[in-house]
Amino acid sequence: LSLISHPLCHPQLEGLCSFLQLSVCPEPFLGCFCRWLLALTPDLSYTSAAILAEQLFLRRVLSLTQPPSRHLMAALTSFCSKYSQPFCHVVVAAVLQEPGEGAEQTKLVCELVEDCLEPHCVQLVLSQVLEMPLSEKLLPVVQAVLGRQDVLPPELLDLLVLTLCRQASAFATSLDYAKLVTAMLTMYQSQVS
Repeated sequence: LSLISHPLCHPQLEGLCSFLQLSVCPEPFLGCFCRWLLALTPDLSYTSAAILAEQLFLRRVLSLTQPPSRHLMAALTSFCSKYSQPFCHVVVAAVLQEPGEGAEQTKLVCELVEDCLEPHCVQLVLSQVLEMPLSEKLLPVVQAVLGRQDVLPPELLDLLVLTLCRQASAFATSLDYAKLVTAMLTMYQSQVS
């Protein structure tokens, strides 16, 4: 297992993950494995962390039909404490792009945004949301970002305002949209005219 911390080419690490059956290992072992990953020195490279995020979490998160178990949530929290950027690029991006409601996945992303991710990764999640057409599924994620009370960079705030204005007619009857606009006007009253 010490090979994981050493530079491996993508196929080698993917092969090792497959050999260890990380994508299907029992959830109680995920937390232990993630704590072990955090203790590795040197830190994992971005690419290695992204591969591990995919192998450990992607299938599990996309297949959620009920809230994640405490074991899965502990593992996610542990992994995101150090490798949140690759996690966001791999797992969160896949959740946001997944067609359909994905209620449990959306709730999970909101929980991670509210409680686990560093401010720069919260901004990354918002950027990912704003790269796609806004939908009812994505509104709670934007609400969670605003709920963090982190100050958004001006360019990201401008893009959010522009997106919400352009989409206003599509969400004329949406309570979530109304809550979102109210929260934004409350937080950024001086910057939004």
